[in-house]
Amino acid sequence: MKGVEYRGVTSIDGPIIVVRRTENIFYGETVYVRDRQGEKRTGRVIDLSETAAVVQIFGSTTGLDLGETTYEFLDQPLELRVGEGLLGRIFNGLGEPIDGYPPIVSNDFVNVNGNPINPYARIYPRDFIQTGISSIDGMNTLIRGQKLPIFSGNGMPHNRLAAQIIRQARLKNSDEQFVMVFAGMGIKYDVARFFIDTFEESGVLSKVVMFQSLADSPSIERIITPRCALTAAEYLAFEKGMHVLVVMTDMTNYCEALREISTTRGEVPGRKGYPGYLYSDLAELYERAGRIKGASGSITQIPILTMPNDDISHPIPDLTGYITEGQIVLDRELFQKGLYPPVAGLPSLSRLMKDGIGENMTREDHAGVASQLFAAYSKVKSIRNLAAIIGEEELSEIDQRYLKFGEQLEQKFFTQGEYENRTIEETLDIGWKILSILPREDLYRIKSDLIDKYMPEQGEYF
Repeated sequence: MKGVEYRGVTSIDGPIIVVRRTENIFYGETVYVRDRQGEKRTGRVIDLSETAAVVQIFGSTTGLDLGETTYEFLDQPLELRVGEGLLGRIFNGLGEPIDGYPPIVSNDFVNVNGNPINPYARIYPRDFIQTGISSIDGMNTLIRGQKLPIFSGNGMPHNRLAAQIIRQARLKNSDEQFVMVFAGMGIKYDVARFFIDTFEESGVLSKVVMFQSLADSPSIERIITPRCALTAAEYLAFEKGMHVLVVMTDMTNYCEALREISTTRGEVPGRKGYPGYLYSDLAELYERAGRIKGASGSITQIPILTMPNDDISHPIPDLTGYITEGQIVLDRELFQKGLYPPVAGLPSLSRLMKDGIGENMTREDHAGVASQLFAAYSKVKSIRNLAAIIGEEELSEIDQRYLKFGEQLEQKFFTQGEYENRTIEETLDIGWKILSILPREDLYRIKSDLIDKYMPEQGEYF
């Protein structure tokens, strides 16, 4: 019977408690658990058997004992209160306000678990998003409705890059503005403060909804944080017709919390101890981005994950790469050279780029310039390896021109100021000036008429 408190639990193991099963409870149902002093903790049902229910507590289980703990099933899943008052607010990982203001005024509650978008209902993403960052706009274009993660490493400036994208992102051929949903999982206080201060200084805080589960919060709370954030994003996009950019950091902390729960439950571990369902669990989150037929809004996702030991083959980036439509990879070598943003030219990829660039979307020469920059930079890597063996002075003249091309690409195209907002036209013009270092016959990926139209005189820029 619902609304009844039951006394006594079977076992307590970390954030997991096992209770006697009652009639008509369901997977994902919200549970209130109280200790002998009456202090309330929120949990949810994560497993059921014929005689028992396993409840995951979003918080500490300190103070709970087997005999005096009471629990109550609420006959509803974990829900988020939604409304237009979401914008400009800061919540904890469970959707409770932490900015000193009362809860938003709304009677609308939505199940945070949500569902991935039905593939049949999707609209193919095609609209170019201008981030103002050349290494992304020029070579790894972000498209509205896309899932494009940032693969980073410890100590790298992924937070600064994400904040810059949030400040500068806009649709190229539309006056429609983005609103932002930010989810921080296991982030340090100084990182949370950095994002808040950055949004305040740039005047975008009123268009941002923030969900923060800090490093000192219970790790289990991180499981719900991205779900609350995506629920808010779905409301703003599909109910209010807004274009929403969702940034989630750090997905590695989320997966660590998932592994913690899996270990506590005694599940058979997969690669590096992560649960075997890590792929499907990540897909549940990533596939909530996109565009839907009949809805004017959209959700574009930029998950950020730090690769343990900079290992791109680690299970978290590996599985993320299978689910999402590309990745922006930050390069340790470029970072150590002092370049910002240190976006790696070759490992980075946007699988939807080809459908969102070109005439009437960016510029007619965009595809050719991007392809040629990739091809030439790939050759630079090979020549640098050769130069390390025989010395630069032994290289041919053409090889030395390629080395100069690589240096200028990194210094002038990849590198820009943290508050420098380049248009796509400025980005492509810089690309052409760098390509002018190379002989015309080497520009085999660009149509001849486009070279005649856009190529500056050799040496004009450098």
